[in-house]
Amino acid sequence: MPAPSQTVDEARRARLTAIGLMCAAVICFALLDTNAKWLGLHGMDPLLVAFARYGVSVTLVSFLINPWSHPGVLRAKRPWLQFFRSLMLLASTVLNFFALRYLQLAETISIMFAAPFLVALASGPLLGEWPGPRRLMAIGIGFLGVLVVTRPGVGGMHPAALLSVAGCFCYAFYALSTRVLAASDSSETTMVYSGLAGTLALLPVLPFVWTTPQEPLAWAALFATGFFGAVGHWMLILAHRLAPATVLAPFIYSQLVWMVLMGWLVFGQLPDRWTFIGGGIVIASGLYLLYRERVRHVPEEASSARLD
Repeated sequence: MPAPSQTVDEARRARLTAIGLMCAAVICFALLDTNAKWLGLHGMDPLLVAFARYGVSVTLVSFLINPWSHPGVLRAKRPWLQFFRSLMLLASTVLNFFALRYLQLAETISIMFAAPFLVALASGPLLGEWPGPRRLMAIGIGFLGVLVVTRPGVGGMHPAALLSVAGCFCYAFYALSTRVLAASDSSETTMVYSGLAGTLALLPVLPFVWTTPQEPLAWAALFATGFFGAVGHWMLILAHRLAPATVLAPFIYSQLVWMVLMGWLVFGQLPDRWTFIGGGIVIASGLYLLYRERVRHVPEEASSARLD
């Protein structure tokens, strides 16, 4: 519902702007993964690439979000949960970077799209938000789509797909903790903790994985991983300030289009039919899950409208 001071046209423009920001954010994430895969194929250790992703991101974000521009930004009300969330994001990133050395871009993102199903399942015991039978059916079909992509036991997918699956679990816990922290800490505080925790956690292993890039393009790709990560996450924050998550979430799936395009343009790879079929099943199930989520909130929105 738009705020009382907001006209219908202003609310519509805000939503369109938010959708544009979301679409731009997923393009940034596709470019991030493209750079990470390119670096991995050119001999860069995924842990070094992950350090660059977080180190550059922290440096860029600090120009906009720091204790001077945002007093108290480092004071988290639930610091241990912030660290847990940040470590889950770091683990998901590292596992994904390792998987990208062997899997196509479209394959990894198709598996990662299963994260909302894990979140929906875990929300019952952890948050008391139990999914109904229709949502459970959508979750089950979504996991079936992941099995179509990975095809375990039939020799269709590289064992590195297990890394993507593990990364998907980590991302689900990251998403759950983000939802919990939204009630206590600002998005700026959460973003700062994400970058700092990832950088500090990777710093001790840096001497063991460091390889000095021998060409300017490699330096540029390392910088680009952090740049696209920082810009993408900042756009996500701005988008969610302008429109509710239920409006924005469907546009996350447009990332598959960009991953297929980047895989073809940069690496000359096109997904096989099973990746397209499985990815389609995952996306369709995810969209239905979002639809059911919106339907569940319609009575509440209607009640609010009558009170206005």
